[in-house]
Amino acid sequence: MAPDPNVSVQPAKPPPWNDPKVRAIVFQIIATAAVAGTILYLISNTLHNMEQRGISTGFGFLNNTGGFGILQSLIEFDETHTYGRTFIVGLLNTILVSGLGIIFATILGFIMGVARLSSNWLIAKLAAAYIEIFRNIPLLLQIVFWYFGVFTAQALMPSPRQSIDVGGVMFLNNRGLNLPSPVLGEAFWLTEVTIVAAIIAVVILAKWAHRRQERTGQPFHTVYVSLAILIGVPGLVFLLSGSPLTWEIPELKGFNFRGGITMIPELFALLLALTVYTGTFIAETVRSGIQAVSHGQTEAAHALGLRNGPTLRLIIIPQAMRVIIPPLTSQYLNLTKNSSLAAAVGYPDLVAVFAGTTLNQTGQAVEIIAMTMAVYLTLSLTISVFMNWYNAKMALRER
Repeated sequence: MAPDPNVSVQPAKPPPWNDPKVRAIVFQIIATAAVAGTILYLISNTLHNMEQRGISTGFGFLNNTGGFGILQSLIEFDETHTYGRTFIVGLLNTILVSGLGIIFATILGFIMGVARLSSNWLIAKLAAAYIEIFRNIPLLLQIVFWYFGVFTAQALMPSPRQSIDVGGVMFLNNRGLNLPSPVLGEAFWLTEVTIVAAIIAVVILAKWAHRRQERTGQPFHTVYVSLAILIGVPGLVFLLSGSPLTWEIPELKGFNFRGGITMIPELFALLLALTVYTGTFIAETVRSGIQAVSHGQTEAAHALGLRNGPTLRLIIIPQAMRVIIPPLTSQYLNLTKNSSLAAAVGYPDLVAVFAGTTLNQTGQAVEIIAMTMAVYLTLSLTISVFMNWYNAKMALRER
C-alpha cells in the first residue's frame, strides 16, 4: 500500500549511543570529571606530602613581618611591614615596568615598522638592521648588557659625588636618576577634580566632533581645543587655589642622594631591554599590516591630492590596524611575562621579592607560587580582554 503523501513521516531517532549530541555531552562530562579528579588528586597528594614533612599550609604568613627592605617601592615600605605588603610592592613594580614597556615598545615598533617601508634607502636599512639585530639576541642577554655594560658601568656612569647635574634638580649617576618629588598641598584636590572633569569634557568633545563630521562632512580640529581644556582649565584652577604644589629637590648627603624620587638603574635596564626587544616584533607586525592594505588605496589617495603623511595616517593605518591588533596582543602578553626576567639584574618585581625572597624566608612554596601564577594569569587575561574589545571596535562594520 502506497504511503499517504499528505502525512509527514518523522525519521526515527537513533539510539542514544549513536546520537552525536548525546555523545558530545557524555564525552564533555567525562573529560571534565577527569580534569577535576586529576586536580583534586594533585592537591590531596601535595597536602599529604607537606603534612608528612611538617610544612604548615595556609596564607597566615602574609600577616608576618617581612624583616627586609626593597630597593624600589611605589608605596611606603620598610623592614617592619608584612609579607602581604611585600606582595603588593612586587605587584606594583611588575605593573609599572610592564605598562611602561607596552607604551614605549608600541611607539618604537610603529616608528620602525613604518620606517622599514620608507622610500629613503638609508632609513629603511637602518630600521631593518635594528630589527634583525635586536630580534635575534636573547632578551636575557640584552637585560644584562644594558645593566652591567651601560647603566652601572663606572666608565660610563659617574658615582653619586660626580653625578651629572641637570639644572640643579636632576642628578644622573650609576645608582640611578634622582628627580624632584611633588609635595601636594591641602587645596590640590580642586586641581585633581578639574583634571578629571577636563578629561571627561575632551572625550565628549571628541565624540561630538566625530558625529558632526559624519553628519556634515566638515572636520572639527579638536587638538587645540582639547589642549586648551586639559592644560588651561586645570592650570587656571591651580593658580586660583594658591598653587598648592611644591617640589622636594634631592640632596647629596654622605655617599648618596636623599629626598626626591630615585629611578634605579635596574628599572632603566629592564625597561630599555623590554622596549627594544619587543619593539622589533611589533615593527614587523606593523610592516606586515601596512603591506596587507591594497596599494590601490595609496594610489587613490594620491589621485585625490593627499600627501604621503595624511595618506598613511588617515587611510592606510586605520585599515592596517585590523591586521595589526591580533598579533600585537600576543606581543603585549609576551612583554608582561618577560618582565619576570627582572630577577637577573635585581629589579624588585613580583618574582624577585615575593616568589624569591619571601618564599626563601617562609617556605610557603605552594601558596606563593600559586599567588604569583594567579597574578600573571590575571594580568594576561586583562590585556586580552581589553585588546579583544579594541579589536572588535576597529573591526570592519557592514552597513
